[in-house]
Amino acid sequence: MVKKKRLRLIAEMARKIRAYRELKSRPRESQKYALDYETMKRPFTGKMLPVLAWQDVRRESRLFSLLAGMRLFGVGRLFTRKSWLEDHSEPSYWQITKVKVDYTSENMDHGKAWGILTYKGKKESEVKEVDKVMYHDWRLIPKDTEQQFKDFEPLPEPPVRYVAYPPLLRAMLLAQQKKVGSSRTAEEPILPLKRDVLLNKDYFHTQEQERQRKEGTAV
Repeated sequence: MVKKKRLRLIAEMARKIRAYRELKSRPRESQKYALDYETMKRPFTGKMLPVLAWQDVRRESRLFSLLAGMRLFGVGRLFTRKSWLEDHSEPSYWQITKVKVDYTSENMDHGKAWGILTYKGKKESEVKEVDKVMYHDWRLIPKDTEQQFKDFEPLPEPPVRYVAYPPLLRAMLLAQQKKVGSSRTAEEPILPLKRDVLLNKDYFHTQEQERQRKEGTAV
């Protein structure tokens, strides 16, 4: 018979107590991401922000710094980032759907937010947590320009012109390339879906001769 495993209730309770204490002692985001704006250091970790980020830290705002002063904490509004506006011509923004504020922070400017992401004009279907809320480059999109962001239609995806070879044929081609030129790295073979035909004078001349041969010359 299989020996029944004996439950160790005291050990299990001690494990739960240790996990609970670790959870309670975990620093909050308001403590972890607190920043001394004079020295540009985080008091919790002692790390200094990169010099290139100092200008944005002094001029721009974090996401929850904007949400804390808005009605319903900005639920339903659109927010973008300075880096997105500079790097992409297509609109990229978050539409906030849910906010969980850390009420223990001094100005209620920390917490978690969820929303629907539209990146480079492509809107995602699922709601997910907003990342990098502690970055100092968030901007609120004014209501009079929200419709311009929403009405953007992304360009259609270009058609697929090349596909990968089947595994066996790919292995044969790579082995042939390695055998012919062992000094250079074997290139990944791709299979074109459409054959490019070079049209010139000789091509049309040959086609005309072939047509006359089949139909015969006019009498």
